[in-house]
Amino acid sequence: MPPNKPRIAQRVSDLPSSGIRRFFDLVEQMPEAISLGIGEPDFVTPWRIREAAVYSLERGHTHYTPNMGIQELREELSAYLARRFGLSYDPGRELLVTVGASEAIDIALRTLLEPGDGVLIPEPCFVSYPACTLLAGGRPIPVPTTAAHEFRVRAEDLAAAWDERVVALLMGYPNNPTGAILPAEDMAAVMRFADERGLLVISDEIYAELTYDGPHVPAACAPGGRERTILVGGFSKAWAMTGWRLGFAAGPAEIISAMTKVHSYTVMCTPTTAQEAAVEALRAGDEEVARMRREYNHRRRVVVNRLNAMGLECFEPKGAFYAFPSIARTGLSAEGFAERLLREQQVAVVPGTAFGASGEGFVRCSYATSMALLEEALSRIAAFVQGLGR
Repeated sequence: MPPNKPRIAQRVSDLPSSGIRRFFDLVEQMPEAISLGIGEPDFVTPWRIREAAVYSLERGHTHYTPNMGIQELREELSAYLARRFGLSYDPGRELLVTVGASEAIDIALRTLLEPGDGVLIPEPCFVSYPACTLLAGGRPIPVPTTAAHEFRVRAEDLAAAWDERVVALLMGYPNNPTGAILPAEDMAAVMRFADERGLLVISDEIYAELTYDGPHVPAACAPGGRERTILVGGFSKAWAMTGWRLGFAAGPAEIISAMTKVHSYTVMCTPTTAQEAAVEALRAGDEEVARMRREYNHRRRVVVNRLNAMGLECFEPKGAFYAFPSIARTGLSAEGFAERLLREQQVAVVPGTAFGASGEGFVRCSYATSMALLEEALSRIAAFVQGLGR
């Protein structure tokens, strides 16, 4: 009799491995490599935030919190959203503190989807969107966007992909990997489409504080948007708190209540220490966020200018901390370009195809690293491209 084999659910067996993770694994074997692959600030969490965490531990605050998060943090989140974006959310009914923005997206999909329901996902997109949709029993429906339209999804693109089983739209602006934003008029058109088709919108706005040509426009700010939008945010990017694993969801009370039910059965609550640190981030972190944003903006201009100068045409990112240059002129696929660049020049970038089929012909370069390393990496990329042309 053959030995028993572990039984793995088919939906998990069929799930492709992350295209980003494979390149991270290769970089770990190359200590001299410069990585422009990881989407993580190179800044350390500001001291005042860390100090608040230390003080929380010193006071012995090491117990469970309410499922939705501590009241103090939810009140600060409510005040923050009102102050920054003019959005009003009841901290007792319409805000949920989650384990990063990733958990918020996961439980939103699990809360909303019935088996076979369709989810429109503008691409290129963050790698977890299709995977989380599949794990929730849904059908991810890619909606390609292009550099010609600055990677902004349009209502006509959504209409072309829509079918009668579509119940939700999942989008991320400012966008990872392209750095695109969705200006107010575009956001209004997208939200009109969602209203006409009766779609719920999961809007991943983790990079909301990292825009460079004006303030971010949340989906919930569009006419009628608040009633059908789950706004997802977090502390990882703007406050340099990736390892703290803290995010939030804001939306209609009925949906947040249902999401809290899923949250309570899976993680119960987020870490107490991280929550108390986040209170300080919201109360006193604006200046530090602005400082980091100015530095990202400087890096953004250098990276985009250098990439264009070496012949890798690069759309100007308006948000997040990524450049998404075209590598079409090299004649290489996105995978081929990234693999050869890593092996020949020891610079890691992520192939655009890691973010969906419409990412072919592009690579993602994160500028969330020091200027010294960026300058060296860009010189190596230029040498690689020049070598291909010989």
